Amino acid sequence: MADETNLEGAAVAVEAGAGAGEQREGRRGRGRGGERGERGDRGGRGRRDDRRGRGNNEEEGGEELIEKLVHINRVSKTVKGGKRFGFAALVVVGDGKGRVGFGHGKAREVPEAITKATASAKKKMVRVPLKEGRTLHHDGKGRFGAGKVNVRSAPAGTGIIAGGPMRAVFESLGVHDVVTKSVGTSNPYNMIRATFDALTDQTSPKSVAQRRGKKVADLLGRGGASAVEAEAAAEAIVE
Repeated sequence: MADETNLEGAAVAVEAGAGAGEQREGRRGRGRGGERGERGDRGGRGRRDDRRGRGNNEEEGGEELIEKLVHINRVSKTVKGGKRFGFAALVVVGDGKGRVGFGHGKAREVPEAITKATASAKKKMVRVPLKEGRTLHHDGKGRFGAGKVNVRSAPAGTGIIAGGPMRAVFESLGVHDVVTKSVGTSNPYNMIRATFDALTDQTSPKSVAQRRGKKVADLLGRGGASAVEAEAAAEAIVE
């Protein structure tokens, strides 16, 4: 959680700089329209602060989750009387035990954007089967737009070989050993969506055996392993 705190601190500093710029623009275009905009902004912030307080109470009563702040983008909108700044946050949330989700939120302030993104990520969490609770069951490919990613299972001790947004996904998911490669765009939104496309295609031997009406040992024994080895491997599979 230390990385998230540092990113949020940097984002708050960016927000402070944006607020100073907004004040300068407001003084430059002061008028009746600017006064109405300022009154509306004050009222809107008050209502959003109330909603943010309710969201924090819900998080305290829920389960312990791992939250990773992946990206913050600052945007501006030119209106009558100056510029109006906003922030967009991209957050990945997981329980470290095979469930993960991502979400994004936009608001006038950084903390509120992060709160919205976290709430959206919790609603869209998916379960991914893990091998021995540390890596993926098989290799996979994912694609979204111009983003293409390759994910591969790895032996124990390999670690998470991934960069940027993909690392946040696997750390929140609870994967300890994986090898990944991103080909194409470096847009964090498309990279995360492509990663989730690859993760949703993951299947476990148990699910395949149930779908085909067979035993797990029968599937594992087709690779040339003996019946005893196949039985031992089948018993070792947790999910």
